[in-house]
Order: sequence, then C-alpha cells, then structure tokens
Amino acid sequence: MTLQIGTHTLENRLFVAPMAGVTDRPFRMLCRELGAGYAVSEMVTSRKELWNTLKTSRRANHDGEPGPIAVQIAGTDAAMMAEAAVYNIERGAQIIDINMGCPAKKVCNKWAGSALMRDEPLALEIVQAVVDAAQPFNVPVTLKMRTGWSEEHRNAVKLARDFESAGVQMLTVHGRTREQGYKGSAEYDTIAAVKAAVRVPVVANGDIRSPEKARDVLAATGADAVMIGRAAQGRPWIFREVSHFLATGTHLAPPLVAEVRRLLLDHLVEHYALYGEFSGVRTARKHIGWYVRTLPDGEAFRAQMNTIEDSAAQLRAVGDYFNGLADRMDRMPVHQAAEELSGEEEAACAAD
Repeated sequence: MTLQIGTHTLENRLFVAPMAGVTDRPFRMLCRELGAGYAVSEMVTSRKELWNTLKTSRRANHDGEPGPIAVQIAGTDAAMMAEAAVYNIERGAQIIDINMGCPAKKVCNKWAGSALMRDEPLALEIVQAVVDAAQPFNVPVTLKMRTGWSEEHRNAVKLARDFESAGVQMLTVHGRTREQGYKGSAEYDTIAAVKAAVRVPVVANGDIRSPEKARDVLAATGADAVMIGRAAQGRPWIFREVSHFLATGTHLAPPLVAEVRRLLLDHLVEHYALYGEFSGVRTARKHIGWYVRTLPDGEAFRAQMNTIEDSAAQLRAVGDYFNGLADRMDRMPVHQAAEELSGEEEAACAAD
C-alpha cells in the first residue's frame, strides 16, 4: 500500500522516526534497504549561525540517499523557520518536516519541539510561515507532534485541524504528551481522534516494537502509516518483519547471523565515512551496543568494544563477535518486544 505526500509516492506505510544522533544518512539508508518506505532526517536547527557547523552539515548530508529527501527542522521563530526551510530546500530537501514532537529539555527550554504546543498562536504562525516559504518550490510540509503539552492539555486534535488548514500535508502523532517524555505507555485514542478530524494522512508513532503492535495500532487509530524509532535501534530489519506480517499474517524467520554481521559491518564503514575516524568510532559504539544488548555475552562484548579507539580494530572485533555467534546459531534469537527503553534515548531528539 502506497502513500502520497504532495507529488511524492512513498513505497509503503512504514516510516523511520527522526532521532537526532541516530537517524543519520547511513542509518536511514540501512532502514530503507530493510523495508522502510520513508525516512525523515534527524532534526536540523533553524539557527542560522549553526548551519555551517560540522554537526549540522553531517545531519544535512543526503549523498546517494534515495528520495524523497525529507528534512526535519526545529525552532521557535517563524521567520527563522521559514528561512531554514528554504535553505534546506535549496540543498536538496524535497519534503520539510516541522518538529513539534521532541520532549527533550534542551529543545523545550527554548520553547521548541513539543513545547510549541503550549503556545498555539506561535505554533500556527511557524507552520504558516514554513508552508508559505516552501510553496513556491512545490515542496510539501509535514509535521510531527505529541498528543499535547500535558495530561490536562491534550490539544492535538485542535492543532491538527489548524495545521491542515494552514497547508500541512501529513501529520505524525506520538501517543504521549510532552510531560510524559518517553515514560509510561503510548495511548492511541488521541491519534484516532486526530485521524477522524483531518483529511491529510496521519502517521501513528509510539511503542511500536513488533509486527503485531503495528497491526493493532493501525487498526485502533485508522492511521495511514506507522513510524518506528527506538525499536529499530539494533534491529533495523523490523521494517521488513512488519511489512511481511501486515501482508501475510505470518512471521518472517529471524535474520541469519551472517546477514546481520554483513549489515552491521557495512553500516559501520558508512558511519566512519560520514563522521571520520575519531568521532566515527565513538558514535558507532551506541549502534553496536544496540545490536548486541540481548545477545549471548553481549554486555561483556559491549564493555570490551567501548575501549577500542580505532575503526579497523572496531570492525575486527565486531566481525569476530558475530563469527563466534554464528558458530553457536544460524539465525538471530527470536525477538521479544523489549520493555520501554531507558532514558538514554530521551536525549536522542535534542537539537543543537
């Protein structure tokens, strides 16, 4: 089943969530290879003085990436957000996504991200400015938000109607308030209410960790697509698992250990190429850790791997670990949906 955003036809209704420090170009391309139909970039700041920093330039790198190229922008000033939209469009963005979903204090203390839901006039001013800036380029604008600021202020339905009227062409809703962060469980009634209130496509996000959960969330919300974030960390093949299950009602066999070894090593090579030797080795550690956290001797290997400081040695160590795992089993262990991940990912959407 395809989905349309402006002139762009997406391959399917399984999306990769934008997670700063995670959803970079190598990770997006890996998820696309493994069944995701759409991937939004990690958050790019609207602050002009940071556009030429190394961190922002890496986040804006889309070399060789399949389209449509979707860039998420964050900020608190309508004119700056409009300028950021044009800046990114001129550098290849084909879809602009507005961040009103990140709960991180680094963002919310500046009243960006989900904090904007507390100031409805400002939120709408920003959306209108970005839509107007993108319109001459025929670039659609989408938006990600939460169910509201707090339990007492669930205003996603009202804002969804306003954003649709302003010209937003797709809405993603994470089933938590800003106040919740990533704690507790996502609720989907609000997402269903948003879907019933607007005509544009609606994407459901939050706690989708298994094919069954994706099926159930689609059924409960009527959403047009689901967005998966943290469950894809160390398990990017979740997209093909979900796709197969939605199409057939049956489960794919877990991937071969040899395939996962190849995927991870190829991912690491691309990661080093983007970040360079020093930063690449260090930022790759979290990806490796996510892959091995539930595997035999995974924690011991993770501790050892975190002491390695050059890419060649890191590649060898990963290759050796998975060779040893392949001696013990042909396929990866059957995945059990994990409990809510720890707070290490709360910072994963924090902008510069």
